[in-house]
Amino acid sequence: MKAVVLAGGYATRLWPITEDRPKMFLPVGDNTVIDEIFEDLEADDRVDEVFVSTNERFAETFDEYIADSQFEKPTLSVEETVEEDEKFGVVGALEQLVDREDVDDDLVVVAGDNMISFDLGDFTDFFEAKGTPTLAAYDVEDRERAESYGLVELDGDEVVNFQEKPDDPKSTLVSIACYAFPAETLPKLTTYLEDDNNPDEPGWFLQWLQERGPVYAFTFDGAWFDIGTADSYLDAVEYALEGGALVADDATVEGAELGDVVHVMSGATVTDSTLDRSVVFPDATITDSEIGNSVIDTGATLEGVDLSGALIGSYTSITEGDDF
Repeated sequence: MKAVVLAGGYATRLWPITEDRPKMFLPVGDNTVIDEIFEDLEADDRVDEVFVSTNERFAETFDEYIADSQFEKPTLSVEETVEEDEKFGVVGALEQLVDREDVDDDLVVVAGDNMISFDLGDFTDFFEAKGTPTLAAYDVEDRERAESYGLVELDGDEVVNFQEKPDDPKSTLVSIACYAFPAETLPKLTTYLEDDNNPDEPGWFLQWLQERGPVYAFTFDGAWFDIGTADSYLDAVEYALEGGALVADDATVEGAELGDVVHVMSGATVTDSTLDRSVVFPDATITDSEIGNSVIDTGATLEGVDLSGALIGSYTSITEGDDF
């Protein structure tokens, strides 16, 4: 069995934090998003190779990350894109990877920006028991939020209806970016695309498959975060920190008040400031400031400012009175 970790996005909604950093490398507590996925796949003896599908822009970054990691299974598979508007779409990129890497085994596919509370091994158990295309489904418990995802209707575990991003969702059970396909299903990626179907969202492909044969859903409780915005990233951090604060041993925090969900990383300095629901990257300096719902990147310097809902790029300097 093979696995694909989808990591080809450019995460423009998180810029400047992710302008030069794949969002899969964003820290969530003591780990990163993609490491959580790698750990599950590394532990599963059924998976003998993990393809990390990324773009040319981030290829070198991923190559170095994988080489320095503890994981043995991941290998890089590079899409020929460097900008957002050049992307093939998720289905298009997956079809190209299957062709490029000559994949002819059962295939597990998971988005590298998915933070999920279940073990991928349990998902694979379910897939092997069913022997058909399989997706993971989660109840977001909010109809407005459900509009942004593929909505699934089940009869037991079988998907009997699938709607991609419906305007008027009838329920809140959605498909997350975690799929499994039997080997015989993989050539259908090409058939689907040659029929001019939507190459962007994998949900459309699952809907197309469901209209032609059985598709099953692995439903789970617990937590799921689709990290695409600052709010969703901070939600994931809150889950990882269990609502508390995490301060690196070599960070400096003096005369500061740290509220809930605060992560201060290695070498950062926070002095005479108030922080709440914020992430401070290594070597950043915050002095005499109030920061909330914000992400402060590596080496940034803030002095005498009041920020809420901010994304501050690396080595940015902002002092009281500056326009920004």
